Amino acid sequence: MLKFLHLSDLHLVPPGVRLHGLIPQEQLDRCVDDVIQKHSQAAFCVVTGDLTHGGDPIAYGVLRECLARLPMPVHLMLGNHDDRKAFREVFPNVPTDSHGFVQQAISTTEGRLLLLDTSEIGMPDGRLCERRLAWLKDRIEEQPESLLFLFLHHPPFRVGLQRMDSIRLLNGDILFEVLRPHLSRIRHFFVGHLHRMIAGSWRGIPFSGVRGTSHQIELDFKTSNVASVSFDSPGYGVVMVSSDSTIVHFEEISRSVMGT
Repeated sequence: MLKFLHLSDLHLVPPGVRLHGLIPQEQLDRCVDDVIQKHSQAAFCVVTGDLTHGGDPIAYGVLRECLARLPMPVHLMLGNHDDRKAFREVFPNVPTDSHGFVQQAISTTEGRLLLLDTSEIGMPDGRLCERRLAWLKDRIEEQPESLLFLFLHHPPFRVGLQRMDSIRLLNGDILFEVLRPHLSRIRHFFVGHLHRMIAGSWRGIPFSGVRGTSHQIELDFKTSNVASVSFDSPGYGVVMVSSDSTIVHFEEISRSVMGT
């Protein structure tokens, strides 16, 4: 069985800065401590974007220091709060495609992971341009027997939270047309952006998302112009994959552990 971790929405800021009254680095450090204590044998960790809150190079330096404590490889993705140029200056060895998008394919014992870059400069919503979609199509077709796990920051579907739905991946229909011929091979979607534990299916494809390691988003189906912040505990996902199942456990950092 393959075991890996799913973290998302770190929203790191430079030292001494608070975000929504919280210190995101402290929130992430608590999650890292929890991973080291409970899941150090995991094969790897995927972080599905919003690594920083404003794309500050100093915040990316904080990220590098925090994640260096983890005993497993960490695969980083970008979200709408990130800056691609600043990120690559701090993490020059992170794989990219031929156009500089932070995308990569990772082969595992249970299938192939495809990490997509849905970030569009200056926009809160997500896009997959023709070049990124062509990269995805090529990666799917070059190993026609592999099962597939897709990772995106922006979900391509609505979840009922009006503000978050307005800034989802806006060309999800086009993404689905790329995926349609290969639906039998797609095991799971992993998404970020929502700052919530969430699971379901989209056009027959199972998906899950996790809480942010920073702040959370309130379960508010009425407000349309803003995503209200919640101060629930941070968390992450523990994924167990075998030949016949994909199980996602949602790990929460208890308030007693957080010292609040």
